[in-house]
Amino acid sequence: MVKRFFIVCMLFVLASTRLFAQYDMAAPLPQDSNVRVGKLPNGMTYYIRHNKEPMGRASFYIIQNVGAILEEDNQNGLAHFLEHMAFNGTKHFPGRKGITNMLEKYGVQFGRNVNAYTAQDETVYLINDVPTINPGLLDTCLLVLHDWSHYLTLVDEEIDGERGVISEEWRTRRNADSRVRAKTMPVLLNNSKYARRDVIGDLNVIKNFDYQTLRDYYHKWYRPDLQAIAIAGDFDVDEMERKVKDLFSQIPAVENPAPREVCVVEPHDDVKFVCATDNELTKSSVAVFIKKPALTREQKNTHQYLKDGLVMMLYNTMLEQRIKESVQAGTADYIEGKIMLGAKIVRGVDAFVLNVTPKLNEEAKGLEALWRESERARRYGFTPTELERGKGNTMMFLDFFKQQQEKTPSESYIREMQQHFLNGEPMLNMDYQYNFIKTIIETVTNEDLIEIANRYITPGNMVIAVQGPESDNHITQEEAVAVIEKVNNSEIEPYVDEVVDVPLLDEELEGSKIVKTKKLPQFDAEEWTLENGVKVVFRKADYQKDEVSVTSYSKGGTSLYDLDKLPSAKMVNSFVKYFGLGNHDANTLAKILSGKRTSAAASVGEFSESVSGSTSPEHFETLMQLIYMRFEKPRFDKVAFDAAMERNRSAIANIDNNPKNAMMDSIQLNLNNYHPRVMPYSLTFLDKVNFEDIEAVYRDRIKDISDFTFFIVGNIDADTVKPLVEK
Repeated sequence: MVKRFFIVCMLFVLASTRLFAQYDMAAPLPQDSNVRVGKLPNGMTYYIRHNKEPMGRASFYIIQNVGAILEEDNQNGLAHFLEHMAFNGTKHFPGRKGITNMLEKYGVQFGRNVNAYTAQDETVYLINDVPTINPGLLDTCLLVLHDWSHYLTLVDEEIDGERGVISEEWRTRRNADSRVRAKTMPVLLNNSKYARRDVIGDLNVIKNFDYQTLRDYYHKWYRPDLQAIAIAGDFDVDEMERKVKDLFSQIPAVENPAPREVCVVEPHDDVKFVCATDNELTKSSVAVFIKKPALTREQKNTHQYLKDGLVMMLYNTMLEQRIKESVQAGTADYIEGKIMLGAKIVRGVDAFVLNVTPKLNEEAKGLEALWRESERARRYGFTPTELERGKGNTMMFLDFFKQQQEKTPSESYIREMQQHFLNGEPMLNMDYQYNFIKTIIETVTNEDLIEIANRYITPGNMVIAVQGPESDNHITQEEAVAVIEKVNNSEIEPYVDEVVDVPLLDEELEGSKIVKTKKLPQFDAEEWTLENGVKVVFRKADYQKDEVSVTSYSKGGTSLYDLDKLPSAKMVNSFVKYFGLGNHDANTLAKILSGKRTSAAASVGEFSESVSGSTSPEHFETLMQLIYMRFEKPRFDKVAFDAAMERNRSAIANIDNNPKNAMMDSIQLNLNNYHPRVMPYSLTFLDKVNFEDIEAVYRDRIKDISDFTFFIVGNIDADTVKPLVEK
């Protein structure tokens, strides 16, 4: 079997190498021709794309290559302050809420459709989901972007009115996460300016800055050469481009513009360490970062960059699957683990990141276990069967997105435009990207995976960041470094992949015939009644080309159980997903379903229960088998239950530390007059959950299929669905 697999792999490599030769890996990538891209004489960039999803709607963005990183010390927080001021008066929309009052007349609401955000390196304003039936409204949206670019009024009294608003926002952000971040960032970012600009800023500056200081920041940095207009939607591109050119060309270019600062995070040879504790944190984590310079715009604009991205994605997802399998099997010495090549830290800095959530007071043990898995992958890569599944799953999702590309929302295209403008990410035609990946994916070898891991996991530029409650015993720098060195110098066996070659369902089913058909013209659907009492409502719908969804409904739920079984009933959904089906544990089931984008789950709500799932039309029979097995062949795995229970207990061991949790529990209890059926999630609650009751509740609620009504909707014919429903 293994020998035959290698022969097949070699044939694939030889065949695809001929196709691969058509790509010059160093050549520039072709830009998506569906996007109209241009630059105005004043330096402003624009992106315009026609898109019919959603039909009759359009989205308007102005993207500023400007953020908190450009602030001086006396401006700390003013980039974010300026974002607020953009809604408090402009040349053509004066006064507080001038913009929002105008747009809301047309149903374009602040918050839902009109919004903005500020980050360290960018500020983005948006108006989305605008009806295109009214050309005047589209002109208004363009005028709003025009005013945001250069014509904020920044009136004294409006500035003063916003100081209190932002001071309150500053206060609400002072939680455990922000306090820990404030301790961690200076170490992670080597005391660079990124560590000193947290966007929300300095409260003293916010309350006391001079009006002119804000205006100086605005006129220095909000300028056409650092701005891009991005518009996508259901409109005429030629007409929209003409309007953009006419309106935005009127904005004057800045004479002698200040250079746009590029903040550098200096590298370091030594290992840096930080332990950030806070009484309100509920769990501990240990993270290891190995930083490296991000690629330049020129390096990103190559086919090699696309291939490297594919290789990294395969590496990350296959390693994630290994970690998930060990956690589900109860063999992992940690609660959760995440390993990632190519994480984005700040602009200009990428990283290898390993993050482990350890069991209580076992940080060294958790770090050692997860670092060993990372080192195992770095040394040996992945098995042929893992790589085969990884490639298959990648193509499965790529095929799905290819099928659904006509349903891609405008916001997705605008995100691509934004990343192209700000970070030089490729902006590719979907067909071109699909054909490229389909061509090269079979040429990806285990050596490629090992090479890219070695590119990221290198000596130097390492930061170890520990965080958790003050009450826990935390690992020290010396202990953490010793753990990593111990693993690096140890013998590690290659990973053994347990190959699965068994059918999902290996029996013939007696089935139940359809005895009654009823037309439902108001839904363009049919209702079928089977001999066993099941009702099925079917409708063919091709809105999603590669999607079939099945859901069901039966009255009942946790409301039927007394207090002694209620905790277990409430936790059925949380635990059964770890048990698998029939003779297959959860990991085996995942391997059987590899490459099929098919899943089905049972759930018990408060007043009803359901078995639901989704798949592609070609794998509809597999979905129906899964649904059948959820009823007739549930699996209850005590080992998986114990492992999941241990993870749950460790994750909430310090939950009482967080005042927000205490507040929400108190609100929930008060709203329900302390009714005994209201049970806040806690260690005391978990003490009342047991394996036997979970099985009993599941078998009680997901058994009598005759009182279930099923709904099947998707791009599939009734003639295909009927025999599988009956079976």
